[in-house]
Amino acid sequence: MDAVVLALASAALFGAMTVALRPALARGEDPLLGALLTLVPALVVALCATALVWRWELTGAWPFVLAGVLGPGVSQVLFTFAIRDSGPARTSATVGTAPLFAVAFAVVLLDEPLVGGIVVGAALVVAGGLLLAADRGRPAHVKTIGLVLAFAATLVFALRDTFVRWLAVDTGVSPELATAVTLASGAVTVLAVLLGSRRHVSLRPLPAYLPAGAMFGLSYVFLFEAVYRGRLSIVSPLVATEALWGVLLSAIFLRHHELVGRRLVVGAAFVVAGGSIIGFSR
Repeated sequence: MDAVVLALASAALFGAMTVALRPALARGEDPLLGALLTLVPALVVALCATALVWRWELTGAWPFVLAGVLGPGVSQVLFTFAIRDSGPARTSATVGTAPLFAVAFAVVLLDEPLVGGIVVGAALVVAGGLLLAADRGRPAHVKTIGLVLAFAATLVFALRDTFVRWLAVDTGVSPELATAVTLASGAVTVLAVLLGSRRHVSLRPLPAYLPAGAMFGLSYVFLFEAVYRGRLSIVSPLVATEALWGVLLSAIFLRHHELVGRRLVVGAAFVVAGGSIIGFSR
């Protein structure tokens, strides 16, 4: 039950982070810089969590550096650009298809069994994705490339979660320290891309990203705690309920900008329902 509660808490925080990131990006800063500035407060949150449990088993922590290159390194860059180009509601809904890939990776790479509920849940996830892709009521600022980037970020998320679950089965590294190492590696990855592309790096816009970054950090801590405690084929579908949180919070706080219509809500609901069936069929 701990894994279920932690996964749902991670989902709620991730969905809220997606919505909080939109106003910060609307200020016009470079999205790559925005990705870095989101990771800075997230890393502080993870370090505070590590300090609270006071378990600093650095031996064996290096594989989480590789996990961090995937996510939030590559994934957060893709995700931030996706929010800029397609908005938080549609980005969240697209990322909600992650269980389809995470369960596939778990079956193939982690030798987790395939059962009937997974097939039904996968069908609902695909149906929800088709509804989202056919959303004709999306506002003019929503670009197709944003949805493509969100889909790419989803694949990276699923690969990262699979890798972390594989590591968590046999490691002495605490989930809090694993989170901190992963976020630090992701921040260094984004910074390297910024410096390599000779973009301007400044901490001046950091206050605008503090709320999103804090929620992002807590979401990661809860995610890693859940992955340590439960199988990926259970955790990932529950975390995918962030799609519903992203859509609902966008409808509440960004309703005039996001134009959240019936098709988008139904598509997100299909994705969440499919993810839930996959998770509870285990």
